[in-house]
Amino acid sequence: MLVAVGANRKVSPSRHQTFAWFSTDGRDWGDPTTIGQENFWLWRVTWHDGKAYGVGYDTAGGRLTRLYRSTTGRTFDVLVERLFDEGSPSEASLAYLPDETCLCLLRRDGRPNSAMLGRARPPYTEWRWSDLGVPVGGPRLIVLADGRLLAAGRLYDGSVRTSLMWLQTDPPALKEWLKLPSGGDTSYPGLVVYDGLLWVSYYSSHEGKTSIYLAKVKLPPAPATTATQGAKP
Repeated sequence: MLVAVGANRKVSPSRHQTFAWFSTDGRDWGDPTTIGQENFWLWRVTWHDGKAYGVGYDTAGGRLTRLYRSTTGRTFDVLVERLFDEGSPSEASLAYLPDETCLCLLRRDGRPNSAMLGRARPPYTEWRWSDLGVPVGGPRLIVLADGRLLAAGRLYDGSVRTSLMWLQTDPPALKEWLKLPSGGDTSYPGLVVYDGLLWVSYYSSHEGKTSIYLAKVKLPPAPATTATQGAKP
């Protein structure tokens, strides 16, 4: 499943529409399918227990996010009408813990502009939010096999870079672990653990021309006493 948004450059109330493409071999993707709602950018889709979930953010000035759910990936319904609406929230990444808790790493661009961490139990309609105290652009969050929570995104507290971070849930905090070769206009990482390595795709303009990069990262072993979900890395 491939998800992308279409931007309407004409003067129109319709500014954005999210689409999905499907493939059985990764080569032939067929025709686009309209998903989500007009003017809500369905940023990223995460599958869990046979259902697809995604956070959409308002691109028409409403400054709010919604949580969507689908059983097919082709038709999405609104699960939470106002997921979060403080500080101009936008891009988000969802991850699911072994106990079925859903975590949401959410970007904000207003005042305040620090990222938020949301937590919910099934059916994921009631959320608790914590301020992580640091701005993060293009956030991505995954759960490692050993239970650690790995995040990635753009940090811009003085210098701009795409970095890998450990997410701690109690108390909520992000700890930068590895700065990737990056700078300027950079972010939007994709994370996949394959064959014992973390593969990271991201874009950056630190070499002059904006380019897409692929990094292979060796993950440090989890401390023997903290290799449990939600513990400090």
